[in-house]
Order: sequence, then C-alpha cells, then structure tokens
Amino acid sequence: MRKSVATSVTQFVLAGLAAVVLISAGTIYVVRRNATTEAIRNARDIAGIDGHAVAEPVLVDGVLSGDAAAMARINAVVHERILSERVVRVKVWTPEGRIVYSDEPRLIGQAFDLGAGERAALRIGKIDADLSKLDEPENRYERPYNKLLEVYVPVHTVGGQTVLFEAYLRYSAIAQSGRQIWGSFVPVMIGGLLLLFLVQVPLAWSMARGLRQGQEERERLLQRAIDASDAERRRIARDLHDGVVQSLAGVSYSLAAAADRLDGGRDGAAVGDALRQAAADTRRSMRELRSLIVEIAPPNLHEEGLDSAVGELVASLAAEGVETSVEIDDTAAPSPETQTLLFRVAQEAVRNVAAHAQAKRLSVTLARDNGRARLVVADDGLGFSADRLEQRREEGHLGLTLLTGLVAEAGGRLVVDSTPGQGTRLQAEVPVT
Repeated sequence: MRKSVATSVTQFVLAGLAAVVLISAGTIYVVRRNATTEAIRNARDIAGIDGHAVAEPVLVDGVLSGDAAAMARINAVVHERILSERVVRVKVWTPEGRIVYSDEPRLIGQAFDLGAGERAALRIGKIDADLSKLDEPENRYERPYNKLLEVYVPVHTVGGQTVLFEAYLRYSAIAQSGRQIWGSFVPVMIGGLLLLFLVQVPLAWSMARGLRQGQEERERLLQRAIDASDAERRRIARDLHDGVVQSLAGVSYSLAAAADRLDGGRDGAAVGDALRQAAADTRRSMRELRSLIVEIAPPNLHEEGLDSAVGELVASLAAEGVETSVEIDDTAAPSPETQTLLFRVAQEAVRNVAAHAQAKRLSVTLARDNGRARLVVADDGLGFSADRLEQRREEGHLGLTLLTGLVAEAGGRLVVDSTPGQGTRLQAEVPVT
C-alpha cells in the first residue's frame, strides 16, 4: 500500500530526530571526555606554577631539617597563595618518602612508601597527575573530601636538593571546569544540528510531494495504457465474436443440415458422416475461439459475475473430458477490482492446468471467510516440485510470480502447494473491499 506524504515525512522526521539524538549523545560523550582531560591538564599546569613559582622560592634547606623559621615561612606562603576552594592539601616529600612539610601538621616527619606516579615524577622530572587513593595511610586526613586529584611537581630547594611538591585538588572543581568547557560547546553543536534538521524538513516535504505527484502521474499514464490496451482487446474480441464465431456457427448449422439431407442417397451416409465431422470440428473451433476471446478480453465481471466468467474458462477443459467443478459465491468479492484480480488468478491457474497438469479433475471455488475472499483452484494432475517451479521462472514463465506480487499489493497472499504425482492446489486470499 502506498504511503501518504505525511507518513513519509513523519518517518523522515523521526529518523532525523533519532540521528540528532545519537550524534549529540556521541559528540557529548567525546567532548565531555576531552573536556575533562583538558581540565586535568589545566589543573596540572596550575599546580606546576604553584610548585615552581610560589613554593620553590621559599623552600630553603631548613625545611628539610624542620627549622622553625623556614617552616613558618613556607607555611605562610602555602596558606596565603596556594590553598583555596580548589586546592585543599599540600605536601612536600623527600625522595626517600618522608614528608618534610604539609599544611596538615600531623603528617610532618612521617615516612611512607612513594607511589609509582610519585617515583616516576621524581625520576623523570616531569609534572604528573593521578586520582588520589584515599585508602592509603598517607591520605587518611584527606578522606573527608571523597575524591581528589594529586599533582606531583618535582622542585628543588634553594640549596639545590630535589624534593616533590604535591598538591591535592578537589575533583569536583576539575569536573566543573570540564563542564564549563564542554557546556559552552554543546548548545552550539546541538543547536546547529537541530537547525540543519529543521531546514531539511520542508525540503523533505517538498521532495516527498514531488515524488508522490510523479508516482501518481506514472500511475495515471499506466492506467491509460491499460485502459487503451483493454479497449483494443475488447474490440478484437468483439470483432472475433461478431464476425468469425458467427460465421463458423452458420457453417456448423449448414453442414449439419446438409448431412441430414444426404443420409438418404447411396453415398449419402459417408458424405453425411464427413459433413457431421466437419460440423463437429467447426464447433470445436468455435469453443476455442470463445476461450481465446475470454483470455483476450475478460467479461464485464461486475455485471456478468465471476461464476459465468470462470465457467467460460473451464469450458474448453470440460470439452476435452476433464471433470470440472465450479462453485463461485459472487458476493464473496463485491468490488470490481477484487473480482478482476481473482479472475486473473483463476485464469492463470486454469491455463497452467490445461498446458501442463494432464488432470482428470479440476475444481474452482470462491468463498468468503472472516472478511477475506478465498479462491482455490485444485487439480489431480502431474503436480511439480519447488525446483521445477524455480526452473520455469528462470525460463521466463513469470505468470504466478507476477500474480503473487499483485495479490500482495492488494493486501492478500497467494500460495501454491504442489507435489509431483499428487496434483496442485492454488489458494489466493484477498481482503474484501
């Protein structure tokens, strides 16, 4: 069934919105991750400045020995210029793992094993950062902060000894900085996507209307071609019926009458037999012509009914000795379109029986069941396998394939059930409209 323009555009809109959501989600994920990485890099740079530019100038060797004046000086600098809402803890370590200074006095003088990141920073002389492991003993006073970022800055005392300046930053501040970075970008990105999407909607509507109008125009042209072909076929059928068939009928009657008149003479019996045979051949030709006329131009089904039309279809088989049965409920398919479709199915099925089945019995039934018209054509002929059906399709015999498509377009289905030696059963079901 054809989709309306509104349905097509609605599907486009839904697909477009889904694409916008997926692209936005993926972009937000990537941008957020990169923004967090950038925020950590910025925090590392700031801690590096605090370590080198603020703390290093007041790190005299007296800090290593616990000199009170030296400790007071660096403590004042740390509290005034480094500690903030962002930086909550500062530690200064010797390479051996002893804390020589911290804004938390209880840590001063305690020794702990340096972590891998801390040892690497001292060895390479490069600033590094990592999430703080608050379950470690040296971090027991930082546990109330939940999540912190440690930044390791290798620095030197005024006397040239290497120590490690370590700053602890609130991770919430890092996350907030990251949100500010990606939050300034995401609205622009999503707004651009939505604007692009909204611009495409009227274009999609216009394209869908154009395609629909083109399709309707093609259908009108096709219908005109079909109507013209149907009119021509009906004209040919009418000419055959009114001309050749009527002439043959007259010849048949004349031959039969002549045969009757000659029966009394000496050779009259033989001549009469010959004339009667000629009359029979003429009548057979008439039946064949009538069948051809039905195939060329089906009758007006809505006026004459399917029962009459199908009877004409099977008449030639009945004349050849095939036992035929036709049970048609003309009310099962009230619309002309459904009647025409079912007639075409019956016509193709009967044609196949006549050409290939070598059947002795043929039945055609049409009934209405649960709002659907069901046509069944069954014979007791040779039957065929699925491979044979596929072979005939490859050879160009597409009658059943095309009918299957037509029935499907009408919302129904066509099933062919056949077994070699056990006949064939064709069933077509279409909704009653």
